[in-house]
Amino acid sequence: MRKIFLSLASAVLATAPAFSQLKKADIFELEDPASTSIIILPDPQSYIKFDYNQGIFDLMVSWVKENRKNLNVMTVLCTGDLVDQNSCIAPPFPRFGNLPSEEQWEGVSRIFSRLDNVLPYVISPGNHDYGYTRSESPITEYPRFFPISRNEKNRERLVATTFNRLGVMTLENSAYEYHDPVLGNVLIVTTEYAPRKEVLDWVHGLCMRDEYKDWFVIFMTHSYLGAGMPAGYVMNETYKMLLDDQKENGGQFIWDNLIKDTPNIRMVICGHVAKASKDMQTGNGWRIDRNSAGNEVYQMMFNMQGIDGAMSGNGGDGWLRILEFKPDGKTVKVHTYSPLFGISDVTKEHAREKSPCNDFVFELKR
Repeated sequence: MRKIFLSLASAVLATAPAFSQLKKADIFELEDPASTSIIILPDPQSYIKFDYNQGIFDLMVSWVKENRKNLNVMTVLCTGDLVDQNSCIAPPFPRFGNLPSEEQWEGVSRIFSRLDNVLPYVISPGNHDYGYTRSESPITEYPRFFPISRNEKNRERLVATTFNRLGVMTLENSAYEYHDPVLGNVLIVTTEYAPRKEVLDWVHGLCMRDEYKDWFVIFMTHSYLGAGMPAGYVMNETYKMLLDDQKENGGQFIWDNLIKDTPNIRMVICGHVAKASKDMQTGNGWRIDRNSAGNEVYQMMFNMQGIDGAMSGNGGDGWLRILEFKPDGKTVKVHTYSPLFGISDVTKEHAREKSPCNDFVFELKR
């Protein structure tokens, strides 16, 4: 028996080199290995609301974790709508998924746990993350599933929070410090969906503190821009959770009451806008404007959940965005990549989206 065991062990060891030489179908590399990157995960709701789609979002997050070193990932940003219904006790078949809300929250929480204590990530809660199905009230399960205690990489960067619509201090409105070799000192601020004027005032006050006034600030919120290059601002938010004086707390409101007069907010990231279309432009918005100080503000919307031509399709074909900040401190290369396509030799040729709205370069005027 001992001879048989040793023979089996020898056979396993003999085959080990062959396994170690297995190669991935596709390896994504930055154009400059000294660059820093920020990963954008677009609205995941259409992955999460179906049990059979959650694996695609899991693949996306797992891919980010696997490639965090070769991509020099500074942080991961998620544009919100983590779930399709915040507190629905039964799935409203068929368009709105096949999972009750508790299982949707459990699913997206489990997937993000792959990054816990590995990478920092910042999430902007979306309209679907509030109310019963979609923003009938400001009640949300977001703080229960995403408290600051769950990820030490977030906890060590958190510098400020303010109250949500229920008067509770959560990460819905929060700010994080980063010290990056390429970008330098970076402050990332995220807010609740359709942020109230007092929240925008809080962000402005934070950015104008002496310790942050010379920092590069990235502002992220769920709803801000529409689709197009250049894109227009989202004008009206009509969900019931918003008071009458908050119905216009869209992109134009945010620009007028925060971005325009906060000189160090230099980049805005959002999601939200999506249409069922196979046009790759549909899930993209981009514009550059000058703020009151004369500084350019780079504004981006990214949300691919309708790109398969059906909002209840497979969630968005695995597309994520990589912002590559070149070591010259000013050149930014925008990549759009799908780990879903990149995982196989059969589909890897489709893993890099090269249309002008998904693959372009811009220059930071510092």
